Amino acid sequence: MVSSFFNDLVQKLGDRSRYLLGLSRDVVAGGDLAEIGAALLSRRGEASGVALARALLEGYAAAPLAARLAFLTALADRFGADPRRVEEAVAAYRQDPSPDHVLALHQSAEAPRQELFRRLNLAPGGTAALVRMRAELLDHLPSRPDLRPVDSDFVHLFSSWFNRGFLVLRPIDWATPANILERIIRYEAVHAIRDWDDLRARLEPDDRRCFGFFHPQLADEPLIFVEVALTSEIPGAIAPLLAADRRPIRAVDATTAVFYSISNTQKGLGGVSFGHFLIKQVAEDLRRALPNLRTFVTLSPVPGFARWLGEARRTRSDLLPDDVIAGLAALDEPGYASDPARLESLRRPLTTAAANYFLRARDGRGRPLDPVARFHLGNGARLERLNPFGDLSEKGLAQSHGLMVNYCYDLDEIERNHEAYAEKGEVIASSAIRRLARPDRATTRELAAAQ
Repeated sequence: MVSSFFNDLVQKLGDRSRYLLGLSRDVVAGGDLAEIGAALLSRRGEASGVALARALLEGYAAAPLAARLAFLTALADRFGADPRRVEEAVAAYRQDPSPDHVLALHQSAEAPRQELFRRLNLAPGGTAALVRMRAELLDHLPSRPDLRPVDSDFVHLFSSWFNRGFLVLRPIDWATPANILERIIRYEAVHAIRDWDDLRARLEPDDRRCFGFFHPQLADEPLIFVEVALTSEIPGAIAPLLAADRRPIRAVDATTAVFYSISNTQKGLGGVSFGHFLIKQVAEDLRRALPNLRTFVTLSPVPGFARWLGEARRTRSDLLPDDVIAGLAALDEPGYASDPARLESLRRPLTTAAANYFLRARDGRGRPLDPVARFHLGNGARLERLNPFGDLSEKGLAQSHGLMVNYCYDLDEIERNHEAYAEKGEVIASSAIRRLARPDRATTRELAAAQ
């Protein structure tokens, strides 16, 4: 019970601490998190503020779900911007658009909950607690759209607190402390790590690397990490990279760095982007350490392709020529992935459909449909090659009929590619893939180059 927790808290604080906080025994013992939040906002002293922040965060963590949701609701209702104050500031600005009135308008529009979050962040472990709070908030958003302003304020503050200047890039290897390695196993989101032996095979060999971004307030929690394979060519399938019996090569003999898995670890930081910084810095660090590396690519999944293709076939989308739709019929046959002949019959129609998916299919905001594509294209990568049978695992078949793709990070072209995508929505792709979307203009050699 919440009241039981706060009664224990009262005993721990003692009379002197309650006097410092300015809270009565009834308020604290009543378990009203919103009241403690209001008291925190009213305090000027740093010591009392830290104590209150700690009390609120510990109370929230111990409270039942209903009480936590009530506090999140209070953040939206009670700690939002004051409409009357905003209207007054707007009226004053319209009368006199001076810098002082611009500042007053800005201050009136900022919800008090932002300052509450800042003060909660001062408590020991406050940053991690707020990230967990936001993760819980995200679970409620589908059924509670009224909480979206609270989420927007979280994202606004987290974007500052977790900007690149505060992040530290650290290598993760077999000698990394076990508590961090356990998190790598738990958070791997692309290609599941089966056990410690599997993790060791990804970290210990000379041709494997792993890097993560860490934040000073979450020292043992990688925010995002990337796994890298050093190879002699651009790979077209994930199984050989992860095979237990593969033969490692010397890092100095590798010419290609393959980013084959990128995993975000903190649900509460969703929407706060720092992945593009990770890839660029890792590529630059690898190039400095291993000058023989000339090519930097991903081997990426295509999580929405099977769903889109099913709908496009059902509606006979004009993005798919009739012969392509007909050629995909084998996808409906049970066990097609274990039949080499049927797989080969699917190669051309599947890659043609994929080229159209990446280059022509768009969401309601005019962006490429695929979220992984948006991430890499937005970071300045080039869509380099389609690999129709790159992942024939159960997961790979379910999400993309086995399709994987390579995005190329040409370090000399990243900024130009990023600008083309950001300003004009242009999908930078190899000429072979562009022609594949227009099969009437593609030569046999170009079709092969796109795969």
